[in-house]
Amino acid sequence: MPQTKMTALEKAAAVIIALGADTASEVYKYLREEEIEQISLEIAKIERMSPEDLKEVIDDFYGLCITQKVIAEGGVAYARDVLEKAFGSQQALSLMDRVSKSLRTRAFDFIRKADYKNLLMMIQNEHPQTIALVLSYARAEQASQIVAELPRNIQIDVIERIAKLDRASPEIISIVEKTLENKFSSVISVDLMEVGGVDYIADIMNNVDRSTEKYIFDELGNSDPELSEEIRKRMFVFEDITSLDNMAIQRFIREVDSKDLAVALKAANEEVSGIIFQNMSQRMRETVQQDIQYLHNVRMKDVEEAQQKIVGIIRQLEEAGEIVISKGGKDEVIV
Repeated sequence: MPQTKMTALEKAAAVIIALGADTASEVYKYLREEEIEQISLEIAKIERMSPEDLKEVIDDFYGLCITQKVIAEGGVAYARDVLEKAFGSQQALSLMDRVSKSLRTRAFDFIRKADYKNLLMMIQNEHPQTIALVLSYARAEQASQIVAELPRNIQIDVIERIAKLDRASPEIISIVEKTLENKFSSVISVDLMEVGGVDYIADIMNNVDRSTEKYIFDELGNSDPELSEEIRKRMFVFEDITSLDNMAIQRFIREVDSKDLAVALKAANEEVSGIIFQNMSQRMRETVQQDIQYLHNVRMKDVEEAQQKIVGIIRQLEEAGEIVISKGGKDEVIV
């Protein structure tokens, strides 16, 4: 199994295998239950791996460990200098980029472990910008629960601030930490940390209850219609079709032009294509598959537009109450 085709989870499983049972058992003590389950499943799936592929995975893992260590100890500039000398400029840049992104999860680790009610009590009287920054480090489920319970008069303000967050300097984060009495974990020394953003707020909105969602979009539609539409576009993506039940899939298929469907499926993954074809009549399936076969030189832009058109139809059907889009298991459906 060439390393370039391995997922992060498969690489983690390979590293655990290389460590041996005794060391692996010690590593497991620091993992969450779901992480242990996922990695163990991947370990069970790996039947054989060439020495070359295993060495490549271990070397990559070693590089990431070294990168994390030198960033934490000496900062970004020092780490870049050390890594360029050790690995060359191109590999150093790749390692820095990968580790810098992962380090964000270490900042404010306390938040992700806290009960949302305790977190709400801690931040509810803070400035909306502070609340937005803190929620950008929370899990989407925590953030959605807190947003739903915030006073209406600051709810939209916080939502807008989270969506417009892009990067925050360690200095700003440090001030917030001190304001919250140093209850959060210390800041890792990186130049800029990615926080918030439209994708993250869309994830939050996917988890809030529908009444909160409706209120936020009604208000946001008036105050910032462009942002409102941008969030809506990212709340349900084409690949999320696999989360719909068969009746919902059959319903939206009836509203979609077969030509748009063919273009949309031209670059779709096998899981999405499979579940859509399963819910078509044999005649329609043969027609769409034939259309796909004869499509040549299709621009990715056209594929994305066709997929977005289908997503739009799905959201229209949901708003009309004709289908249900699952909201993270929170919706109770009565049949």
